[in-house]
Amino acid sequence: MFSSLFLALGVVSLAQAAQFNVTVGGGPLRYDPQFVNANPGDTIIFTFKQSNHTASQSTLAQPCVKAPNGFDSGYIPVSASNTNGPFPAAQYTVQDMNPVWVYCKQANHCQQGMVFAINPGTQFAAFQAAAMGNTTASSSSVSTTATTTTPTGVVTATATVTGGGQTVTTTYGSFPGSPAPTSGTSTDHKVVVGGSTLTYTPSNITAQIGDTVTFQFMQKNHTATQSTFADPCRALTLTSTSGQVGFDSGFMAVASSATTFPTYTVKINDTAPIWVYCKQSGHCGQGMVFSVNAVESGANNYAAFKAQAIQLNGTSSSTTSTGAQATQTKSGGVVKMNDRGTNVLVGLVGAVVAGMFLA
Repeated sequence: MFSSLFLALGVVSLAQAAQFNVTVGGGPLRYDPQFVNANPGDTIIFTFKQSNHTASQSTLAQPCVKAPNGFDSGYIPVSASNTNGPFPAAQYTVQDMNPVWVYCKQANHCQQGMVFAINPGTQFAAFQAAAMGNTTASSSSVSTTATTTTPTGVVTATATVTGGGQTVTTTYGSFPGSPAPTSGTSTDHKVVVGGSTLTYTPSNITAQIGDTVTFQFMQKNHTATQSTFADPCRALTLTSTSGQVGFDSGFMAVASSATTFPTYTVKINDTAPIWVYCKQSGHCGQGMVFSVNAVESGANNYAAFKAQAIQLNGTSSSTTSTGAQATQTKSGGVVKMNDRGTNVLVGLVGAVVAGMFLA
C-alpha cells in the first residue's frame, strides 16, 4: 500500500491528487494531524521526528497489532540533536475510501494514544480509546506477558510453596525438566541490555511463575525480542505455527550521554523456556541473546541457543535485514521495502543523517 518514489507508478496524476503531511513524534507521542479524509490517489507523507517511531497498519478491532499484510514503515530512529532536519519520510498512496488504521509499534506508544487514521468517519475516537485501553503500563516502563498462548510441552501441575509465613498450593504450567516453584512470592529480575558490550547481563536466569523480568536498555539501540530455540534470530510471532505472539520491546535508542534508561518488563506465566534476542542488525549473530528457564541439563540449554544464533545468523553485521514481514535494503538516502504479503513498495524519502542509526 505504500507507494514507490517513482511518479510513473501513481494511480492518479499529480494534478488530481492531494498531499497530506503528517508529523510523527518530535515531542508528543502523536501523529499530527491525528486523522485525514482523503480520496483514492491522494498521498500521505509521514515525516518522522524524534526519537524512534513507526507508521504501521492495524485494524479497528486491534489498534495496537499489525494487520496481516498491512504496511509498515519499520522503525525510523531520529537523533535528539536533529531538530532542524532533514527528516526521513514515508509515502502512502490512498487506494480507496475504506478506513485505514495506523499505529506506532514502538514500546507502549500505541497504548498511550499514538494512532492515526485515514477516512475514519466517526470512529477515530473509538479507535484511539481502544488502543489506550490495552495496557496498564506507565510511560517509564512497559508491562506485557511473555506469551499469549501456552507453549508446546507445558502441562498443568500443582506444588506446595511457602512465602510470607504461609504455605499455599499453587497450580502452574510446568515444562519438562524445569524446576517446580519454591516460593509463594514474586521476584523482579533485572537484566541490563547493551552498554559497552553486545550482551544481556545476566544472559541466562531461572524465574518462577509470577516473577517479572525487567530489561534496562543502555547505550546504544537494542531490543528484547522473543524468538525460539530453533530460530534464535527471528521473532516468535513470525515463525510460530500455532499462533503464538511473542513479546517485542521495539528498538530502544539510548544516547551515549544518557543518565536515565528505558525499561521493558515481561511477566513469567509458566516454566517453559523463553528465548530472547536483539534484532538490531548483526547483534544476534554476534551472540546477543538471552534466556529464561533454559533446561541446562538438556540439549536445548543457553550455550546451545547462543551457538545456534551465531551459526545461523553469521557473525558480521549487514545493512540488509530480512524477516517474514518485509525486506529492507538501504541504498543511499532511499529505503524501499517490499511487503511479501502484498508486494507493495515503501519509499522512505529524505536524507539519512550520518550516525542517526545507532547500532
